[in-house]
Amino acid sequence: MSRNNRIPTTGGQNLKHNPFSELAMTGLPPGPPDRPDEPANQPASASAVPRKNRGRVDIIRQTAGRGGKTVTVVTNFIGIGLPEKEKLAKAMQKSCGVGGTVKDGQIEIQGDKRSEVARILTEAGFQPVFAGG
Repeated sequence: MSRNNRIPTTGGQNLKHNPFSELAMTGLPPGPPDRPDEPANQPASASAVPRKNRGRVDIIRQTAGRGGKTVTVVTNFIGIGLPEKEKLAKAMQKSCGVGGTVKDGQIEIQGDKRSEVARILTEAGFQPVFAGG
């Protein structure tokens, strides 16, 4: 067996070889035009997208009928479907570090996590209201 198959690590020519150096740019479409990140004629506050008010939702803390365990329930969603509720529930579970589910059009999060749930709902454009319970 020959030991000449090793690649030198002294920084010789083998490490400086660029396999793409002989490729040509002919036949490729032009790149996108350069655009500034923010238009110069608009102030920074005008470029921010205003949040859309998606309606009021109620946040309830429940223990009744749950074996003494506390559950945070979000109810009264209007105009959103099950996939979006599941997405919101997943974000709440991840943020709070607990389990949860979507049942009967309501989001249920384990534990008393009303403040964390309210923050996520506010970021999503909802107006959370702490209801009885």
